[in-house]
Amino acid sequence: MSRMMLQAAVTMNQLQRQLDIIGNNIANVQTTGYKARKTEFSSLLFEQINNLSDPANLRGRLTPDGVRVGSGARLGDVQMNLSAGSLIASDRSLDTALTNPNDLYLIQVRENNVTESRYTRDGAFYVNPINDGQVMLTTSDGHPVLGRDGNPIVFSSEFDDLTITANGTVQIHQGQVRLPVGQINVVTALRPNMLEAVGENHFRLPNLAELGMLETEIIQNTFENNDLIQSKVLEQSNVNLSEELTEMILTQRSYQFNARTISMADQMLGLVNQLR
Repeated sequence: MSRMMLQAAVTMNQLQRQLDIIGNNIANVQTTGYKARKTEFSSLLFEQINNLSDPANLRGRLTPDGVRVGSGARLGDVQMNLSAGSLIASDRSLDTALTNPNDLYLIQVRENNVTESRYTRDGAFYVNPINDGQVMLTTSDGHPVLGRDGNPIVFSSEFDDLTITANGTVQIHQGQVRLPVGQINVVTALRPNMLEAVGENHFRLPNLAELGMLETEIIQNTFENNDLIQSKVLEQSNVNLSEELTEMILTQRSYQFNARTISMADQMLGLVNQLR
């Protein structure tokens, strides 16, 4: 009886995490370039049996050999759905969308006096003044968009118009003259599900030292590709609202069933105690 209650309690905790992920997807259904997260559950008992085949478990083991009984279900993995979102037309020349599903813009973010490079699919860019006579290409939150040289794209504020070409070149128009002032750095995620979501529709690299990996095993430059960006369009979120609502209802029902299991087990234990 107590094991049944433990299994239900553990599963409820994991179902709550799934509800949080579904809620986050629904909240970002209108977020430009957002990629939906999908959850996968696994049985703890099944995992415990599999882990016995790992030689590392034999070292320093205090419990006897045999099957270690797990309880409930665990949220095994959270995967990003990297399918492309639909494109909508825009009148802004600084609204862009990436043409390849695994491509990402490289931006610079400074938080808590720490500057790091991050990645995003949000191609709604803006021009913000930084000092007298100069402006910088930024995201909607004011984070610098990095160029191919690894630096923010900074140029003169004296221009009539501005366009972004298919290979990411930023051009300013002064009368009849078009002057390139930088090229947006677009990279390809070779292992996109290894990127960490850090909020604000941003991703960053995991701790490569802990994983024993190189940055080039996860991210690759796209210098050879000249068809990277489509201008005057924005990529919408790829969240399927109907699927998310269906998944939310199913998760809520599973949560209620497990809660009912705890309630019934508690009532049965109470009856047993009364019989004594």
